Amino acid sequence: MKILQTGQFFGNTNETKTLGSLTLTDTEYTQEKVDWHYHENAYFTFLLDGRVLEGNKKEIYHCTAGALLFHNWQEPHYNIKPKGFTRGFHIEFKPDWFQNFDLNISNLQGSINLYNPQLKALMYNIFKESKQNTGSLAIDTLLIELFTKANKNETRFSGNVPHWVMKIRELLNDDLSYDWSLYNLSKQLDIHPVHLSRDFSKYFGCGIGQYIRAIRVQQSLSMIVKGESSLTAIALDCGFADQSHFIRSFKSLHQITPLAYRKLFAEPR
Repeated sequence: MKILQTGQFFGNTNETKTLGSLTLTDTEYTQEKVDWHYHENAYFTFLLDGRVLEGNKKEIYHCTAGALLFHNWQEPHYNIKPKGFTRGFHIEFKPDWFQNFDLNISNLQGSINLYNPQLKALMYNIFKESKQNTGSLAIDTLLIELFTKANKNETRFSGNVPHWVMKIRELLNDDLSYDWSLYNLSKQLDIHPVHLSRDFSKYFGCGIGQYIRAIRVQQSLSMIVKGESSLTAIALDCGFADQSHFIRSFKSLHQITPLAYRKLFAEPR
């Protein structure tokens, strides 16, 4: 089985940066299939554009733009890429990075598909900081926040969770333009609305409205970068009432306007 060293990924490397014990790699995936392999370091894969299927010993992930995976050390996996442009952002960690910040990642074993839009928003901000060349301070700070929230998220979803928890995640992601009411959502889940309102943050780390806005902003990111639609069209496609509401929500998550984001994240071709 092939072992990839620090900074090695299959495809064309757009950029590699080393910040202390971190290695950040921006890669265009070019191979239709990559056989079983593993990397010497723990790392994140963040899909910026396109699609890829990734399989490991336990699961198969069908990843689209915005997918965030964490792989612990030496975790074997394979990849299959459909036709089309696919771009990924990777952050590798040498073991001393976790030791320096006294981070315990025991809850993040194997390969994990991180669904929480708050975690993905943090990763988009990390990518933004890497392109703005702000150095390791901002990136280390965001990564510590990401790992802290990821550990809490995995703790919430470990063991037995109520039946509605997984179902509501699917419902909220399936149709971003649908305007859910608390009554309709609770009826769909067969749960009392007060119980749903009270317990949602226990499993998702935020309120329902905040979670939905984060999903909608996340959905908009790849559309913004492609530049094929106006901001008004993107706002409506992602379930926002209008462009101004979309821009406010976007800036609250990413501290940047959608148009500035489009310029900063222009796809290398």
